[in-house]
Amino acid sequence: MPAETLPSLADVPREPGAKKPDPILVADGVVRRFGGLTAVNVQHVEIPRGRITALIGPNGAGKTTFFNLLTGFDKPDEGSWTFNGKQLGGVAAHRVARLGMVRTFQLTKALNRLTVMDNMLLGATGQKGENFFRALIPAIWRSQEKEIIARAEELLVRFKLDAKRNDFAGSLSGGQRKLLEMARALMVRPDMVMLDEPMAGVNPALTQSLLGHVKALREDGMTVLFVEHDMDMVRDISDWVIVMGQGAVIAEGTPDEVMADPRVIDAYLGSQHDEPGADTPVAEAPAASQPAATVADTADGTPAADKPAGEEKA
Repeated sequence: MPAETLPSLADVPREPGAKKPDPILVADGVVRRFGGLTAVNVQHVEIPRGRITALIGPNGAGKTTFFNLLTGFDKPDEGSWTFNGKQLGGVAAHRVARLGMVRTFQLTKALNRLTVMDNMLLGATGQKGENFFRALIPAIWRSQEKEIIARAEELLVRFKLDAKRNDFAGSLSGGQRKLLEMARALMVRPDMVMLDEPMAGVNPALTQSLLGHVKALREDGMTVLFVEHDMDMVRDISDWVIVMGQGAVIAEGTPDEVMADPRVIDAYLGSQHDEPGADTPVAEAPAASQPAATVADTADGTPAADKPAGEEKA
């Protein structure tokens, strides 16, 4: 659906849990605890259809955990959510993908010992040849396989990976793996694509290419929800921004609005950042509280952006 025909977000209240016109995803009372720590406590959130929505917040805000819950990679302690009107609570991750909601990961999940083309072909759903008995009769699945291969070739050309089709996925650069994962997600022909830090670890030379591909998803009528720490990217491509802090949604609005919101500034810099006599100057605060992926390495010397997505539990 072209952006100009979508319902306007101008009249949506700028408050946490604001109701949207024609939401594709609605979550209510989603809670995830790890021992005594409440990592996610989202009372209500709606994702507008056909838009690019950014999910931002400081490290430990619960963004990736929330992603994992919505897509079936983790189970909540409480709560429910619907996608296109269908309840997804308790639905396995592979079934969520078949329903049209797919995701990528902060650390790519390409199968390194398979070729780029084989990785793409695995992304297609409903393949008749996956059934053992049907696989014995090529006439049943051969025409469908040709269609799937043609679709994969088309996407590889679109993402400029066609020259790598016969290379092992493990030989690709970090940025190329991000492109491969996004292209493979589109093999499902999804209604909604969820991207977990798509720019993490990407060479600046590929950044603009990735931005263009994300915008193209919206132009193709898909809904995009992405987690990102790069505020320039958020401002550039987002129609709507949802901010999480300490597991809860604390603000919503357009990029410019949320970046000027005192609640968002407090979440990133601390509530004492503007008080007279504060020990830490404002200019120095970001170094301690900005995302670890862009500020510091972890104790074992591995960049924080290269840590598995599952480690961002809080």
